[in-house]
Amino acid sequence: MVEGYVCGQDGKGLSNTDVLVKDTRVSYGQVVRTDGDGYYKAMFHLHNDNLGDPLLVEAKGEQQNLKVEFDPKDLESERKIRVNFGTGCEAHGPPAWLWWGSGAVFAIATGIIGMKFVRSQRKQERVKAKSLGKRKS
Repeated sequence: MVEGYVCGQDGKGLSNTDVLVKDTRVSYGQVVRTDGDGYYKAMFHLHNDNLGDPLLVEAKGEQQNLKVEFDPKDLESERKIRVNFGTGCEAHGPPAWLWWGSGAVFAIATGIIGMKFVRSQRKQERVKAKSLGKRKS
């Protein structure tokens, strides 16, 4: 699989952009379109003898020449190459606010659990102190 993003100068994904992906040794290729986020994916059926084949990926008039690389002994993992075009494409993934929000929720939950633990420990100490006081009398 060849996948990636096509981004504009502002770093945002470009939708409906044609991407040519071609194995130039066997003259097989395909044109795929990016989705609303600028993401594209082209699927190839690669055999072990395709290892090292020259691969041409083209979008927005830019070309990237690569070689097909994978471990021929690994029959379980997906054979995947990532090729991005434009600036800011590497930053795709969950938005930053999601990471910050998740961190804040985790911190609050940890604080609440910690407070409950401290309160239960204090309560146990008070109960223990009362029972020890009754025994001494």
